[in-house]
Formats: sequence, structure tokens, C-alpha cells
Amino acid sequence: MNTDVVLVDTNVLLDLVTDDPNWSEWSLARLEEAALAGPVLINDIVYAETSIRYARMEDLDSMLAEAMIEIAPTPRSALFLAGKAFQRYRAAGGARTGIPPDFFIGAHAAVEGLPLLTRDAGRYRTYFPKVDLIAPSA
Repeated sequence: MNTDVVLVDTNVLLDLVTDDPNWSEWSLARLEEAALAGPVLINDIVYAETSIRYARMEDLDSMLAEAMIEIAPTPRSALFLAGKAFQRYRAAGGARTGIPPDFFIGAHAAVEGLPLLTRDAGRYRTYFPKVDLIAPSA
């Protein structure tokens, strides 16, 4: 497992961007800890989800640069794994007809052996149990 690099979930970035009253402090503290340990990454899915809070791509890119967050493309093997995890989800009675973004993010972390910084760990624990999660304990 590559523990020097951390992959960050969308909800952590949105906590900071929206100054979420319940989660921004937790998310900021965990993001700072991750940055001190090594590179912090998001993937293209997280980039797309975070972009909804920005009118201009340059503003999003500026925020990421200031936070020293790099963008890593989702590996093809992770895309395949995301599809397989979604297949299990549907077989278990999941109602969504399209692959949820969390499947791409979790598969990316699984394939690359990266810890995932998230505050919404439920689906990751279920479908990607080997991913090391940095998440609230409750």
C-alpha cells in the first residue's frame, strides 16, 4: 500500500469550499495531515463533482493548486473494478441504474493501494473493504 499518497473524496473538498459548519474543520484538519505526509490527489471524477461549485475552471484549478492537490487520471483497471463493484451493488438490490461516482473513486483507491480521505465511508467499506479509509469514527 502506498501510504505516502492520499486520494481525497469529493465531500472533503466540498466541505472546505462551502465552509460546511459541521464538517469543514474536520476535513481541513485531515487534509492538512495528509499534505504533511505526502502528495494529495484527486481523480477526474472528484474534479468533475467539485466543479459544480465553480463558475470557471480556472478558479477550481487555482483552489487545487493553492491546496497543493494534484489530479490523477483514473486507471483503466479501476474503471473495470468500478463496474464489477456496481454489478455486486445491483445484484444486492441497489436501485441506481448508473454507476455512482463513489464506485470510481473507491476502485481508484483500491487499484492504486491508496488511502482514501472521506467522511462518507459506508459504500467504500461495503464494496472496497481493503481500502484504508481516513474517515470519522462514528
